[in-house]
Amino acid sequence: MITGIKKENVMRIKYLWFIIPAILGLCLFTIDNYSKEKKKPQYIGIEKCAKLCHKSKKQGEQYSKWQESKHAKAFISLASPVAEEFLKEAGGEGKPQENEMCLACHSTGHGRDTTDFKETFKVEEGITCEGCHGPGSAYRSISIMKDQEKFLANGGIVPKKENCLKCHENKVHHVRQFRFDEWYEIIAHKIPKEEEKTEKKEADKK
Repeated sequence: MITGIKKENVMRIKYLWFIIPAILGLCLFTIDNYSKEKKKPQYIGIEKCAKLCHKSKKQGEQYSKWQESKHAKAFISLASPVAEEFLKEAGGEGKPQENEMCLACHSTGHGRDTTDFKETFKVEEGITCEGCHGPGSAYRSISIMKDQEKFLANGGIVPKKENCLKCHENKVHHVRQFRFDEWYEIIAHKIPKEEEKTEKKEADKK
């Protein structure tokens, strides 16, 4: 028999012994999930990626090279009559810019959860840097971009032939035979070496 404590209070204490650990566990679970969600790499779009840091000659004018590429026009090209014809031949319906088959290879990150995209991302940008290198929110800082090990650890991808073949060995419509070694050079965007930069400066002065 417990003296000095009412029976109702004893029941309350027992109840709290069970409920407090449960609440704490739920809080810890929520915080852990929130932390993982925050750390999850997200697609940020070309404006926050290449346009900010990859425009200069020092960086090999990577942004302008992308602008001139067919990758940049991938989504826009779906508005053409040719795209509509391809979709019909593939047995698809509706507009190419809204069709799953077309968007899989004519937009970046298609099929991913909406939480994988920041508000700055635009599907109209077509196949962007992130389409080949992975969502950039976690690796976008200069300190990470300069270190390939850190880049890869933060969701970055160095694309290989098999990555390209996911779309260029086309399942939906006929395309020319994919010549990786030849076509990769067309979109190559390496940062110039110091001697190459010097030569380019001298050429610009003439």
